[in-house]
Amino acid sequence: MTRRSAAVARALGDGGIVAGLLFLGYLLAVTAPQVHTLGFDAFAYWSLDLAHPYAHTAGALGAFTYSPVIARLFAPFALVPLWQFTFAWLLLGFGTAAWLGLGSVRSVLAVFAFPPVALELYHGNIHLLLAAAVWLGFRYPAAWAFVLVTKVTPGVGLVWFAVRREWRSLAIALGVTAVLVAISAVFDGGLWVSWVRDSLWATASGAALNQFALPLPLYLRLPLAVALVAWGGRTDRRWTVPVAATLALPVLWPSGLAMLAALWPIRRQRLSAAAAAKQGQRAGQQQPALEVGPSSRPTEDGA
Repeated sequence: MTRRSAAVARALGDGGIVAGLLFLGYLLAVTAPQVHTLGFDAFAYWSLDLAHPYAHTAGALGAFTYSPVIARLFAPFALVPLWQFTFAWLLLGFGTAAWLGLGSVRSVLAVFAFPPVALELYHGNIHLLLAAAVWLGFRYPAAWAFVLVTKVTPGVGLVWFAVRREWRSLAIALGVTAVLVAISAVFDGGLWVSWVRDSLWATASGAALNQFALPLPLYLRLPLAVALVAWGGRTDRRWTVPVAATLALPVLWPSGLAMLAALWPIRRQRLSAAAAAKQGQRAGQQQPALEVGPSSRPTEDGA
């Protein structure tokens, strides 16, 4: 890439960041006060009725669609006022987005400027937390348990470990999940039946979503996601994991694309590794070759 083309590319990128930040600002400063839907999804987490958590199907106001493990986790939040929970949840979303973009100010701003991230921050779903779990899952496989007990199907990312024969990592991810599910089933067996019947099965059977979602059915996306991450695992392409996990979301909401924010730390690590390798190569080239001087040559008597 020439200097001119690099400058043009950077200028276009900076323009895109500015436009994205303006979109985020518009959502928070203009749309939120007018339509009063800030934290639409967060409201479902706060208003959760543990006796009947799956009374609403996906897309409805107050719809809670995650497993009983997560239902137990969110139930205590109803004890605090809604505005406090919404504010804390918004801070968590902003903090997660900033953490994913760490590396430079421009990188952080780029994450916030990504339109699905703006939508995610506005609605207050868990897609940014899922992005963080996917990224952490490379080093801490137990993080995948969060993915499996919430959205479930993005767990296809575990195919990465399978095709690479990283059995220990796969066992940790599945083992932690199994322990959580087993403990939960002991106390909330009825909720598990309700979750499968009233949430998972209802959504899979085509229950009305009441909101716009990308019209790509899961039965088409899921095989593509599996194939993508399997190829990525064999060719050492980490970016395929968050892309496949996003593709495998149960419902592909526009804000669900915020899971792609996991691409930022993956790119940062790749660039860092490439820079370190290049620096090591230069250091090796600059190191002078060792010469054997006269004093190091053995004498006739071996001295």
